[in-house]
Amino acid sequence: MTIVDNAIYKDGRRILAPTTLQETFAERERIGGMAWVGLYRPDEEELQAVANELNLHELAVEDALAGGQRAKLEHYDDDRFLVLIPARYLDETETVEFGELDVFVGPHFVVTVRHSEVPDLSRVRRHLEEDRPSRLAAGTSAVVHGILDSVVDDYFPVADGLDNDIAEIEDQIFAGDGHVSRRIYELSREVVNFQRAIRSLPHMLETLIEALGGDVGTTGRPEQSGRPDQIEVVRKLRDVHDHTVHLNERVMAMRTMLEHALELDSTLTSKKLAETSVAQNEQVKRISSWAAIIFAPQLVGSIYGMNFDTMPELHWLWGYPFALALMLAVAVVLFVLFRKNDWL
Repeated sequence: MTIVDNAIYKDGRRILAPTTLQETFAERERIGGMAWVGLYRPDEEELQAVANELNLHELAVEDALAGGQRAKLEHYDDDRFLVLIPARYLDETETVEFGELDVFVGPHFVVTVRHSEVPDLSRVRRHLEEDRPSRLAAGTSAVVHGILDSVVDDYFPVADGLDNDIAEIEDQIFAGDGHVSRRIYELSREVVNFQRAIRSLPHMLETLIEALGGDVGTTGRPEQSGRPDQIEVVRKLRDVHDHTVHLNERVMAMRTMLEHALELDSTLTSKKLAETSVAQNEQVKRISSWAAIIFAPQLVGSIYGMNFDTMPELHWLWGYPFALALMLAVAVVLFVLFRKNDWL
């Protein structure tokens, strides 16, 4: 297990940075305040030791160990368990990388269990310690807001990257790119995964706001009660809530655009095939017409080429010119007929 950071806070200030988890929990009991422990990919034994010390619910610990969870918020007595699905857009491969972040929140502690490289929680911690110590005085709710705000902020570059990819697909469709259908399906899969990561966030934030005494409304100012620092956290959580609603709307628009892009690609492909088929039919008609025109003189010539004495035309003075005239006449008549029917 890697302990990324481990500290005890009181009145919004870091007052102690213990070297072991045992020391952290003992000192917090002694001096009060809030403990914030950041873990990176702990194994079962290590996470179970933390669970035993903080009396974490076994179902929450099981979910954190299993991984692959959907984004959710669960309550266990006075504790809360959050699962977040952070994401980042990779410009090199034009793909989205998803991770998982588990957050155990109690009245006096926050334990983060990170299973991926994102998000950068050290940045969140520095921001709260250096720039927002007054907000950090609100305790665990301020930490939860900082984490949620960071994860949601990281979603916007992902949404921008997907929007750019979808815009490029439109150009590929009209350019007749043969691989665009595969790209549409790949993007659709990434958009669906992105939607799964953010779909439940508005409800999660509404639940957190209500638990802090706030009210999520569409108009007016929320009615709130409590300490000023808690009220400020509620206001910030409402702002994050608005962002998650906006993100969900963007993702729904992306799915609609991809569905339309797939329909357009299918329509243009069908149209192209139909045009190709028509062009091929025209070529077949032309080839068939010229074959018929050439075949008629060949038929006449082959008959006279047998040179049977029983054929009186062979001894007729005008027999040879007649045969040539007959071949020419048949060819001209066929040419006129085919031209009249637009075969030539």
